[in-house]
Formats: sequence, C-alpha cells, structure tokens
Amino acid sequence: MAASLDFIEAPSPNFDTRRAPPDLIVLHYTGMQTGEAALARLRDPEAKVSSHYMVEEDGRIFRLVPEERRAWHAGRSWWRGETDINAVSIGVEIVNPGHEFGYRTFPEAQVDAVIALVGDIRSRWEIDNARI
Repeated sequence: MAASLDFIEAPSPNFDTRRAPPDLIVLHYTGMQTGEAALARLRDPEAKVSSHYMVEEDGRIFRLVPEERRAWHAGRSWWRGETDINAVSIGVEIVNPGHEFGYRTFPEAQVDAVIALVGDIRSRWEIDNARI
C-alpha cells in the first residue's frame, strides 16, 4: 500500500526519542484557520508541537516526523494505563478549522487519504483494532 501514497516531505524539528514501538494511531483535527498555518505551527521550533503526518483537505499528505521518532502531538494524555501517548503513538493531524473557526465537513479526498494513510501505517506496525 505504501507505494500508492505520495508524501510531501515537510520536516519538523519538534521530536525526540521514542521509548517503545507505536501501538496507537491518534487522529486530531488542526483547529486552525488554514492548513498552511497548521503546517507552519507544526514545524515551528518555538511551538514545541508536531505530528508524524498532516492531511490537507485536498488529500495531500505531509510527512513531518519519522515514525521511528516521538512526535509531540498528544500533550498530557493517557489511554488504558499509558501516560505518555506521544511515546507509543503515530500522530495524524487532519486539516479542519474546528469549532472555533467554522467547523466543516471533511472532504471526500481528505477522508480517502486518511483511510489510506492509516492502512499504510498499520501495515508497517503491529497496531491492532482494539487500540485505534
């Protein structure tokens, strides 16, 4: 499946060492007015936030942090006893202005890209349905 996905490389400096292989995929929406603004923030060293991927409304997929590294997307969070979600997850930001800036329906091209990306990630890591 990986061969069918085209990634736009947009490296972020905001990552560190992963302590365990990922076994979660965390999907977020950006909550910013534009995809360009979200991408800039995810790549800004002062912001100290990132994700592994960002999916634009037109279906373009930006790769920001290598999956082998710990991106900073989940903040203070926990799930099923895990208290460092960043350390054990792959983060995907989905461009959408969110409720603050006029939440809108996710376009079909974006949904299709997210589905393909999640399938691609799952094919490379042992991520089961119970955790995502």
